[in-house]
Amino acid sequence: MAISLSVVLLLAIILVVLIRGGSIKAGPATVAVLFGFFLASTGMAPAINRFMNSLAESISSISF
Repeated sequence: MAISLSVVLLLAIILVVLIRGGSIKAGPATVAVLFGFFLASTGMAPAINRFMNSLAESISSISF
């Protein structure tokens, strides 16, 4: 739960920065948000969630 909340917050911040910087307009940003929202309710959601969890575990296991 903490990982998904962190990812959502990070993506929201990136989206706001892109909109304010002029890299992406409000229309395409809205489409991207709606796409993510509806994708979360499809059958692909568990596979995406597993992939993101494994990616987060891989990143956290890196030691410098």
